[in-house]
Amino acid sequence: MSTAKQFKTAILISIVVGTILTLINQGEAFFGEAEVVWFKVILTYIVPFCVSMYSSSMAQKDAK
Repeated sequence: MSTAKQFKTAILISIVVGTILTLINQGEAFFGEAEVVWFKVILTYIVPFCVSMYSSSMAQKDAK
C-alpha cells in the first residue's frame, strides 16, 4: 500500500522530472518555433509519477 508520503514524493518527482523533460522535448514549442503537443506534455508528467509510485511500493514490499 502506498502512503501519503509516497504520494507527495511522487508528485514532487513528477513536477521536477516532468518539467525538465518537457523543456528538453518541447523546448522549441515553448520558444515559438513549433507547436506544443499537449498529450506528450501530460505523459511527460504522468510517467515519472507512475515510476516513483511503483518503485516506492516495491521497496516497501521488499522491506517487509
